[in-house]
Amino acid sequence: MSIAVVAGNPKPKSRTLAAGVLLAETLTGSAPDLVIDVIDLGPGLLAWGDPGVGEAVAAVVKSDVVIVASPTFKATYTGLLKLFLDQIPTDGLAGVYALPLMLGAGPGHALAPELLLKPVLAELGAITPARGLYLIDKTFAEDPALPAYADRVRPLLPILRGE
Repeated sequence: MSIAVVAGNPKPKSRTLAAGVLLAETLTGSAPDLVIDVIDLGPGLLAWGDPGVGEAVAAVVKSDVVIVASPTFKATYTGLLKLFLDQIPTDGLAGVYALPLMLGAGPGHALAPELLLKPVLAELGAITPARGLYLIDKTFAEDPALPAYADRVRPLLPILRGE
């Protein structure tokens, strides 16, 4: 089983990245196998065929589970994350379980992961077995919603059940 975290925050080593890693650790009891801080891919995201971006995409599409995390920017996920997701081919996430995760300053955008991020993951062919998770950016690490979400999602991921 391999689990990846993709964080699309314009700030390197962000709370968004930390929340994605924490969700992976809570789900599996160990660190994720792959962590991609999309900002580290740099200007290669703006063109097709960049080797670093291609390697990152190839690693993500080989994962069993991918947590796709973004802060809430202008009521949706970031353009940076969109640039990365646009590099994934049609149906490139077929067979991959994807969990959308978004952070924001307040509860006003709590449906953003479900309404905005989950559909693009499904369009890429991902299996999205549960609703997306929204956490407050300043309190995500202590939020009881995160372990509750992991407990609710774990049985929905056959790979975590040993199947």
